[in-house]
Amino acid sequence: MNFPGKATTAQDPDALLALYADCTLCPRRCHADRREGKRGYCGESASLRCARAGLHMWEEPVLSGTGGSGTVFFSGCSLRCIYCQNRTIALGEKGYETSAERLSEVFLELQAKGAHNINLVTGAHFLPHICIALRRARAEGLHIPVLYNSSGYEEVESLRLLEGLADLYLPDLKYFSPELSARYSHAPDYFEVAFAAITEMVRQVGEPIFSGDGMMQRGVIVRHMVLPGETRDSKKILRRLHEAFGDRIYISIMSQYTPIGAFPSDPLLERRVTPEEYARVVRFAEQIGITCGFVQEGEVAEESFIPAFDGTGILPAREDAPDPTHKPAPEGTDQ
Repeated sequence: MNFPGKATTAQDPDALLALYADCTLCPRRCHADRREGKRGYCGESASLRCARAGLHMWEEPVLSGTGGSGTVFFSGCSLRCIYCQNRTIALGEKGYETSAERLSEVFLELQAKGAHNINLVTGAHFLPHICIALRRARAEGLHIPVLYNSSGYEEVESLRLLEGLADLYLPDLKYFSPELSARYSHAPDYFEVAFAAITEMVRQVGEPIFSGDGMMQRGVIVRHMVLPGETRDSKKILRRLHEAFGDRIYISIMSQYTPIGAFPSDPLLERRVTPEEYARVVRFAEQIGITCGFVQEGEVAEESFIPAFDGTGILPAREDAPDPTHKPAPEGTDQ
């Protein structure tokens, strides 16, 4: 992606929205003219769509705290893992069309409800609208940290649009093996792309900073979800992260993989991670010296942890609210 004058682009709404016209916002670089209603690899046109907004209590403790993380789920996804737990929104099956102006109001409403931060979930393909909404909300009193919650599969140049807007980054680092990332996410370049993205995130926000009550205000937490039968891949990821970043990042090792159906060609995906598999990965993290991190305890692989993507918090409550499963015909950019 070639942004002439990145700082100017990031602050100019018209220049930001023009990025949809030949879309290379994500590493797929599909070049779809989303302003004309074409849909990119992400499945979305230039009409901003969100599936839910609300206080989310199930992030890492330094993000959710006691008040919750003010989470906004965007429709569509540029990675589209075959085992995705949020597949109904990743595939664009649910979502409300909205505007940058309304999105800025959502941010302020979440802050008023006591959110510790604004948590933007899988928003890479809507970065122009997100940047416009964040600047509007900041001008109108948004003061809590902004958290960019990502699959890790990000275009570095696109991330630079967020410089000065994002305070916290929460990327995944899903795979080390290109064969694994090709099979599960159709992205053989996943590791190299995601590692470069994480490096950029660390450059932008630096080492972790916490408030007096223990809430993270700046910094990067890299999530890695252990997959069934893939503990060797997990160990390679943890080693590379620790060697590259040490205590400049936190690492969250997750056990919550939830099977979503039958996978005849990948039967491992039909089961959960065993306690023994997860314990091996956690022990390895301890052995190589990872101390800044999080682990999951107890039974967390439950679909009940997946919120209802019913449009809550996106549109003002009204009796005639549209069906959240409705996907309107593309109408170009909705600013």
